[in-house]
Amino acid sequence: MKDFNAVLVGVGGQGILLAAEILGTAAVKDGLNVRVSEIHGMAQRGGSVVSTLRIGENVFAPTVLEGHADLLMGFEQLETLRSLNYTSEKTMVLMGDERIPPTELAAKNAEYPSTDDILQKIRRFTQRIVIVEAAKLAEKTGSRVVQNTILVGAAAGTGKLPVKKHSITDALEELVPSKHLLLNVKAFEAGYNSVKK
Repeated sequence: MKDFNAVLVGVGGQGILLAAEILGTAAVKDGLNVRVSEIHGMAQRGGSVVSTLRIGENVFAPTVLEGHADLLMGFEQLETLRSLNYTSEKTMVLMGDERIPPTELAAKNAEYPSTDDILQKIRRFTQRIVIVEAAKLAEKTGSRVVQNTILVGAAAGTGKLPVKKHSITDALEELVPSKHLLLNVKAFEAGYNSVKK
């Protein structure tokens, strides 16, 4: 298997680190060599968070080089835009619909770019874009807080991940507190099916 590199980006409070941990644990369950890291950003509400996931026999370090991501998972649209340096024409960008304006936009009196503007910029790097209505799907599932699990499900639904679907659901069972498990399993399936159509 060739090395697989994923970069997960968003803001603190969106569950990015949990999403990366779920995917990393699923890879371990499949007997794969995996490295997961939180690169920078403070996992506080509103701060930029970037987590990387690398799977493959020759993976020794967790860092994904610029232009080498196979998958960019954007949990927040502006953060996705900020992280395009990881992409190339072979990268799939899987982006949720959540928009959390950073404080510096208000400070500069700047407007949050439209989704169309963001998509136009992403297309300069790659044509492989999947938009997931994670906020809408999460609300339908029962809680906005499961957008991260919806995006994990959508990533699995694309067939791009080198881990088995049941390994991801096993990882969910292991990592999500039991009182939230059913909701998260529903969210995973909702995300998976939204892309499978």
